[in-house]
Amino acid sequence: MKRKKRAAAMAAVYAHIRSSEEHQAQTFSEKADAAESGLQACRAHAGTFYNIWGVTGRQSLMQANTMMQLRMFK
Repeated sequence: MKRKKRAAAMAAVYAHIRSSEEHQAQTFSEKADAAESGLQACRAHAGTFYNIWGVTGRQSLMQANTMMQLRMFK
């Protein structure tokens, strides 16, 4: 009887692990499909203009704000 219980428990654990692996694989494939569609959207916008000066200015302002929040200026 003990052997049957052990076999049933092992089968249940194996089934649980297998189902979780299948779920992970399905989730991974869905994320890969979403990433591929996002990559195609990025490729469609590849010819657009990127304002490097605007990004640099915004980054500088954000850094100054962080320094003020950390009370680096006295």
